[in-house]
Amino acid sequence: MQSQDVAPRPAPPSASPTGPVVDVEQAEAALVEHYPRLVRLAYLVLPPGLGRGRRVLSAHSLTQRALPRNRTTTPVIPAQSTGRAVDPGYALVRLRVLRAALEAGRPLKRPAWPKRSQLPPLLPQVRGLKLFPRSGGADELALDQRLSALSAPARAAYVLRGLEQLPDAEVRQLLQAAGAADPDAALREADEVPAQYALLASPEFDPCSLQARPTDLMRRRQHTRAALVAGAALVVCGALLGMPGDGWGPDGAAAPSYAQNPAARAALDPARLTKVAPAAWETSARTDFSVWPARGDLTGDEELLRRALAVWARPGESVGVSATPGTPTGGPSGPPQLLYAGTVDNARVVILHDGLRLARYAEPKDGTAGAALDFARTDGAGRAEAGAVVLGRADGNVRYLTAPWVTGAAVRDLAAPGSDARELTLTDGVTAPLASPVQQQSGACASWNVLELTDGSDTRLATDLGELVPARLTAGRPGAAKDVSGPEARADWAPYACSLGAVRGQGVRSVNAWRFAAQPLPDSSGSGAWVCTRAETWRGAGARVLAQFRTPGGAQGAVAAKAQDVPACGERDPHVLAGVLWKSEGGHWYLLAAGDRATESIEATGGISGSADGNLLTAKAEQGARAELKGTLDGGRTIGGLR
Repeated sequence: MQSQDVAPRPAPPSASPTGPVVDVEQAEAALVEHYPRLVRLAYLVLPPGLGRGRRVLSAHSLTQRALPRNRTTTPVIPAQSTGRAVDPGYALVRLRVLRAALEAGRPLKRPAWPKRSQLPPLLPQVRGLKLFPRSGGADELALDQRLSALSAPARAAYVLRGLEQLPDAEVRQLLQAAGAADPDAALREADEVPAQYALLASPEFDPCSLQARPTDLMRRRQHTRAALVAGAALVVCGALLGMPGDGWGPDGAAAPSYAQNPAARAALDPARLTKVAPAAWETSARTDFSVWPARGDLTGDEELLRRALAVWARPGESVGVSATPGTPTGGPSGPPQLLYAGTVDNARVVILHDGLRLARYAEPKDGTAGAALDFARTDGAGRAEAGAVVLGRADGNVRYLTAPWVTGAAVRDLAAPGSDARELTLTDGVTAPLASPVQQQSGACASWNVLELTDGSDTRLATDLGELVPARLTAGRPGAAKDVSGPEARADWAPYACSLGAVRGQGVRSVNAWRFAAQPLPDSSGSGAWVCTRAETWRGAGARVLAQFRTPGGAQGAVAAKAQDVPACGERDPHVLAGVLWKSEGGHWYLLAAGDRATESIEATGGISGSADGNLLTAKAEQGARAELKGTLDGGRTIGGLR
């Protein structure tokens, strides 16, 4: 059996001959609201020969310079595939970003002055680090290689089709307005690359979610400028060391403090760290990170704590800093709370909490260079979300520090609901190492280890998604979802466990799975299950929704539709509608569509026509057909299909 996504392709509306006048304020609002999308557009259009790090900085630079200086008239591409009218401010900054990205790909000519977009960006600049997007899978790599073989206008045409979902008429108009010499040739060249548009939204092409690595350290040492800066730093260091109490040498990886005030000095004093009593959580009105006691064998090591606080406030170039999306990385505003200080495998680890964030400082136990500082947002965490925090990772394994109210820990394979849990030893709240699904090799996903925590009579599951705080797993209708604890809930989650890999590193707080429909299959093929998974983030924005369809005998669900930053399948709007093209064993193609129980009717238009009363629709179709879905809820409200 095979399945294909159902994606609409609306008829292109006519563009207005004269565009509206856009104020600078309107353009700025559009730039800020759609900044990640615009930077992704610039990154994909820029020449691949620049290298991933240079493309990242250039994409941000071009996007930030897209703001006009005054009121500007802009042509408007009237509609996207979602059916909403494009904001004129967004249309303007998108055009300016596209024009600059195309200019950056043109070769320099000696008789002419280079354009600003053809030069290395002045801002933003990052010294001592190479920034590049997270690596994707084999499909993303193959697509990147195919796009790199295209000309800049052809890459732009492909990206406008896939990322902006514009029909060819609007793509042609936008390329012409951006200065492309032959838009028709660009469209024909873009046709040579398979239409894998869903991959354009992957982390591989996201210049806003980055990894950091040091630049060539040996080469930097040889530069004269580096020697001059080091000499100046030694002079400053000597002056600071000559002042009682103001030196920074013992802090090691911390950079010098150029300005201090009493509050900042108090935040860096290990003697003022907040340490909660071991039994405070038993009588507190709150059960979250704020009532965790200080644990570990190094809670009395003031020099270690001083280094951790100093590096948090002023991380130097030798410190690798990471943060979940939406998490500020500035120093603490006052003395933070100490949760842990101890030895974990081959590192000394300190975990601190300032009410908004968790900060994890780690340094090698053998004293070599290479300290690490990780941040995770945890504001609003309750008892269920504050059950564990990552202490360290080594050799594909992960260790957790559990909450003081956790009485037992175990590891389960979420993809095998019938398997038994393997108990984990708890030593002063620290678990034995367990294999992390984040570290598993690329390829077929056969298992997904999750952490099972026992809290009195309650049992909860949490999964490692490559961040400090594991994500909570729930199941059920939005607004009434419960922790995954019993065999039935684990069985519901099992076919969709591997889909958790799609939300790694996104600052996810919880993931809910909801079986919203069961649909009889044509040709006596049994019954298929529809499940919606929604990943909520700590920052509120950036929620990811997947509608998945599973046929009888299928080990895993197939993603039928996905969306980001939509309320569907959530507490605010628990309704969902999705469809998929499905081929029966008899060789016939059908459109299968389903909504939740509040759906009174479903209608399909476009390449497939059909309608049905109730929340299920089955219609005959042709291979590759595309349709647009519309559902009517019991209150008369209409919803579109998730895509």
